[in-house]
Amino acid sequence: MAGGINANGGFGDDDLPEASEINVTPFIDVILVLLIIFMVAAPLSTVDAPVELPVSTAKPQPRPEKPVFLTLKADLAMVLGEQPVATEQLAQALDAQTKSDREQRIFVRADQAVSYGEVVKLMNTLRAAGYLKIALVGLEGPSSPAPATGEIPAAPASPASPQP
Repeated sequence: MAGGINANGGFGDDDLPEASEINVTPFIDVILVLLIIFMVAAPLSTVDAPVELPVSTAKPQPRPEKPVFLTLKADLAMVLGEQPVATEQLAQALDAQTKSDREQRIFVRADQAVSYGEVVKLMNTLRAAGYLKIALVGLEGPSSPAPATGEIPAAPASPASPQP
């Protein structure tokens, strides 16, 4: 008969055996779902963060005796040392300047008005020519952040980065 009260104070004949083991399958399922959520959400939290890059305060590295400077002007004209050079002639001019020593560091100076894409294109040209040691030359400045207008404050040139 259903609905009767038994001697132990419980209802019905539903005496289930006590479980001495914990069923962890639902726990594992929840953990795996949380893992998948965090794996998907973590990369999304770091994409497209607005950043104002600070001025470098690193110690200037010692200069070689005869550094090879490659300058990219605002009008995208290139100057190797003090001689103008065309993009097509860059590899030959670098070989002549470095005596084909591809282990020599090339110091790249780019005008502040040159877009980042053009600087990367120049670096790709240097890599294609076999010059993998590339140093970007900049100005030393205070460690204060740049103004909100996006312009970098003028700072005196360091001895490690002479101006043309």
